[in-house]
Amino acid sequence: MVRPKTLTITSDMDKCIFQPLGNAIFVENLISTKMERKVRVRFAPSPTGPLHMGGVRTALFNYLFAKKHGGDFLLRIEDTDQNRYVPGAEEYIIESLKWCGLVPDEGVGFGGNFGPYRQSERKPMYKKYADYLIENGFAYYSFDSAEELDELRKQAEAGKQVFSYDLHTRNGLKNSLTLSPEEVQERLQSGEQYVIRFKMPENRDIVDEDLIRGRVSFNTNQLDDKVLFKSDGMPTYHLANVVDDHLMQITHVIRGEEWLPSMPLHILLYESLGISETRPKFSHLPLILKPEGKGKLSKRDGDKLGFPVFPLLWKDPETGDISRSYREDGYFPEAFINMLALLGWNPGTEQEFFSMDELIESFDLTRVVKSGARFDPEKAKWFNRHYMQQKTPAQLSQLFLPILKEKGITPDLQQLERIVGMIQERCEFVKDIWAQAHFFFQAPESYDEKTVKSKWKADTSEKLQAISELFATVSEWKAESIKEAFSAFMTSKEWGFGAVMVPIRLALVGGSSGPDLFEICELIGKEETIARIRKACEKIVLN
Repeated sequence: MVRPKTLTITSDMDKCIFQPLGNAIFVENLISTKMERKVRVRFAPSPTGPLHMGGVRTALFNYLFAKKHGGDFLLRIEDTDQNRYVPGAEEYIIESLKWCGLVPDEGVGFGGNFGPYRQSERKPMYKKYADYLIENGFAYYSFDSAEELDELRKQAEAGKQVFSYDLHTRNGLKNSLTLSPEEVQERLQSGEQYVIRFKMPENRDIVDEDLIRGRVSFNTNQLDDKVLFKSDGMPTYHLANVVDDHLMQITHVIRGEEWLPSMPLHILLYESLGISETRPKFSHLPLILKPEGKGKLSKRDGDKLGFPVFPLLWKDPETGDISRSYREDGYFPEAFINMLALLGWNPGTEQEFFSMDELIESFDLTRVVKSGARFDPEKAKWFNRHYMQQKTPAQLSQLFLPILKEKGITPDLQQLERIVGMIQERCEFVKDIWAQAHFFFQAPESYDEKTVKSKWKADTSEKLQAISELFATVSEWKAESIKEAFSAFMTSKEWGFGAVMVPIRLALVGGSSGPDLFEICELIGKEETIARIRKACEKIVLN
């Protein structure tokens, strides 16, 4: 093949030689290694449904690595498989990243100088790379139909073998390696369906250093000839991924371990395209494992054990099924992120709670573990409880207001902050505030049967009626004043405090637990306190 004319560019940096190919550029000789490249990483999900928490962790580790090294974090939407595209998934991904505080520097919805960042909009450029690979003997046309390949798979299964389109079988199949050049051109010109496959070299050891796993090695004799391009004009993940990472100047690829088997192909693609010197460094993250048993965490595990696996609520556009989420379940984004960061990453210290800035400062890929990280839903709640306790009553009151408004309650904000401050330590989630404090806003309609049975005696109603009359005489309705008057009254009557304290609480809140009794009296008000006591005396009738 006659190679295109090269263009020599000289700058303050060392000499670079580029080989133009339409809108694409193959770098044959990278800028001197003395010139350090700016760190650039990408999160590249496919819009095929809601973003799994494992995907969020991948985005998080990319984000932390970029910020730790003063680099850029990109969002690229890899929608080359249009058959699996799900409406709303792309918007869901973007909203999820924003909620988690992982805002991209560039990407779909965020702009940037390396766009477009949606692969379907980059479609015209990929064919030139596929053609280059064919022209230089690194790839070939394959005309085998899906039906023919399915039949070969069935035959292999019948013999208890596995069919693979690879260097062992390709010379006996219908492709440009076995057909004459004239027949290949005839098939192409007639519009026959085809795919372009990578021609895996024979018996080569592909060795590389994974930043997490260390030295990894693959032999090409065990690898198949992956499809790179389809006749519908769309590339597969493998070609588009490599081309885009190169053109977007990605320096580090941090992705899940399910992509580890693709690593040798991607290395060979960089080599075949003449861009090995710009190849990013690879890191493959461990799986997030299910809480019980073997295997990676799935939505089914969440449905079975009662916890979310998605960051935001997802409604399936086809079935209408709704999947629960961390945001809608009441988790704080900082708790969700803190929990995810420690799934597979060890800071090397005893510290467990990290702000985003602290995560950035501490993050190191070498401290990411190789083995899977088991998810513990109770630990997730534990993290949320911690961040719940770190918030001020004023902050929590604002978060709790929508719940009250849904119930038609418009509280006094000062009183609300005081109430929240009293019960905050009992809560894991903002929604728990209602369970712990509902009696401040609504009188009980029923009373705990066990408490009634054990604490409400034959003379309890008579005693509580007397106490309600005492409360009517208290002039300064403050907790301390109420307590002082109550204590003096109890002493004068020679009644044991235990005989009336729980029944009063039962009358005020409907149960036997809650914050300080006299604080409750002050906050619900004098008239309401007396009314609730008298109502309990009327409604609670011993059998």
